[in-house]
Amino acid sequence: MNLKTCEWDDSLLKKFGVPRSMLPEIRSSSEVFARATGELEGVPIAGIAGDQQAALFGQVCTRPGMVKNTYGTGCFMLMHTGTKAITSRKKLLSTVAWRIKDKTEYALEGSIFIGGAVVQWLRDGLGLIKSSTESETLATNVPDTNGVYFVPAFAGLGAPHWDPYARGIVVGITRGSNSRHITRAALESIAYQTADLLQAMETDSGVRLKELRVDGGASKNNFLMQFQADILGVDVVRPQVTETTALGAAYLAGLAVGFWKNIGEIASQWSNEQRFKPNMKADRRKELLKGWAKAVECSKGWAKES
Repeated sequence: MNLKTCEWDDSLLKKFGVPRSMLPEIRSSSEVFARATGELEGVPIAGIAGDQQAALFGQVCTRPGMVKNTYGTGCFMLMHTGTKAITSRKKLLSTVAWRIKDKTEYALEGSIFIGGAVVQWLRDGLGLIKSSTESETLATNVPDTNGVYFVPAFAGLGAPHWDPYARGIVVGITRGSNSRHITRAALESIAYQTADLLQAMETDSGVRLKELRVDGGASKNNFLMQFQADILGVDVVRPQVTETTALGAAYLAGLAVGFWKNIGEIASQWSNEQRFKPNMKADRRKELLKGWAKAVECSKGWAKES
């Protein structure tokens, strides 16, 4: 699909021999497409969006420069870029955020392969913890990682590195390292990967982030969210409703049938549950990010044949 016109690209259809008649009609994200039959007879089917686009709308990131990050098994960050599709120079994806009536809005998107899954691995693979919530307790029992970095490139590295040959590594281990340091480093790795994504987005867009809106299961980890704020140097805001994908889809459907009059009314529904403010000194942040970058470089190309 052509992002600028929101129409199917005839040159690609011709190249791959795909008849245009086989493709679905391109419709907006918020309109009545049909009505249900059977037990839900007459109920309008009125909203459609990809999961991350729906989460962006659910977080009411409806102005250029607003960013949300979903912390699930992986992590998915989207930055609203307005009515202009930005071609990324930092290996991010340009995507349609949504189309409402005749107005199309766009976003930059970046994906992290291993987010909350690293905590699952600590539990199921290493047996360091018995439950995901225990990771926060262990991490807060030490003041830092004692120099340990954990790069969870179990399936390669996603954006902005895109290295399928990268592999997971734990570096900086000494005789004084223990399970608490490794657990803390695992949690911190999620925040570091997010920082890599955000830096790429800020470079592409020319917009400096003011706050990061977060959702998903791992966003409930207070240690992770505080460290995220510290390593980014901006506020991290967790909303009352963290299941924002479903919420965004509901907002789009409700807007189509007039349940909400406009986006402004939807925005009034959003409220934060907790705001995490950065309290790390800039020099310390710079030092930690430098160590992370060094660790990432060590993980790259590990599985590539020489």
